[in-house]
Amino acid sequence: MAGVTAIESTVTLFRKERKPPTDAHSFSRSVADYGRPLPPSCVQHPPGRTSSAFSGDHHDMTFDNLSDTLSTLSPLTTKPANVPLLTGPPTKEELLAHYPAKFTWAQLKTFVNSGDLGLLKRDKKLQVRYDTWAKGIREEYGSIVGYLRDYRLQWGKPDTLSLLHSRLDNENNANTTTPSIPIDSQIPIEAPSYFTANTPSELISIIMNDWPYSVPADIEHSLIWTQVPIIPSSLPPSIAPRVTQDGLWGFTGNTAPPPSPSTLPSCLPALAEWGVTMDKLVCSPKGTEEEEELVKQAGSDIAAFVRNRWNEREWETAWFVNPPRLQSVPGLAHIHVFARHKLPEEIAGAH
Repeated sequence: MAGVTAIESTVTLFRKERKPPTDAHSFSRSVADYGRPLPPSCVQHPPGRTSSAFSGDHHDMTFDNLSDTLSTLSPLTTKPANVPLLTGPPTKEELLAHYPAKFTWAQLKTFVNSGDLGLLKRDKKLQVRYDTWAKGIREEYGSIVGYLRDYRLQWGKPDTLSLLHSRLDNENNANTTTPSIPIDSQIPIEAPSYFTANTPSELISIIMNDWPYSVPADIEHSLIWTQVPIIPSSLPPSIAPRVTQDGLWGFTGNTAPPPSPSTLPSCLPALAEWGVTMDKLVCSPKGTEEEEELVKQAGSDIAAFVRNRWNEREWETAWFVNPPRLQSVPGLAHIHVFARHKLPEEIAGAH
């Protein structure tokens, strides 16, 4: 178990935080969709284990160091008995061992395409862990919003704060010179009035979801945050109520059409512990051909942005924007992206 102890120390060390700045402006949206490790005073350590000081030779600890260390673990360490449960946002090993995926990739795509984005769930035990983490954050900073505004989003910069690693990290961390616009700064007058595929990078923060939904191990759950609204206020009247209730979603990199909503009943057993049944769905009926095209156009810039970041030859994605009814703290717009890196044979066979 020496290897596990070493990993505990590494994760504990990585979770050490500096005190937050106090000059940031408040922002919002569901705090369960993002977060950072607990500050040192909020981290609870298992009996007999103490926190390492972030000093001396430890100052070179980076996300890549942590990821490289964790990647050396044998498959046996993903068994619950070999992976200690910590507090705060989970590591990949904790997700695999203690919060295994409840949904398959096909089921996730079915839920996204069903019309009711409320079907997408987080593991119930992980939700309890989040609630405990949030309580500690409130005690430390006075509010969740205060913690979030000061820490998590780094506009125009790569995400280096998450314990969860993306295959895109190395590629996108190569350029870290994009200027950052603090959330309390005025948005440039030349900024778009709403999100487009060419929204300036300094108005965007792309991060891994530190509290991911119950997705398979090979699916990355990312969030695209933006300082400008995502859905235009000038939607055509024929689709405005629908988008307001249902949100927007789409798929990229798929070689076949996404699962039909008609297949949803066969997926409902996976949602049994949440008590989901067909009669509880909240979704609009299929619109006319013209309305369907208008909805597609409303999400076209999002789809283009996702394609630009997640190359369709190498990635398959399902993206979505939650409607207001699913946003517990509205205010700061963001897009969810479930991304699957394709198998070598899929990439080799792509045109």
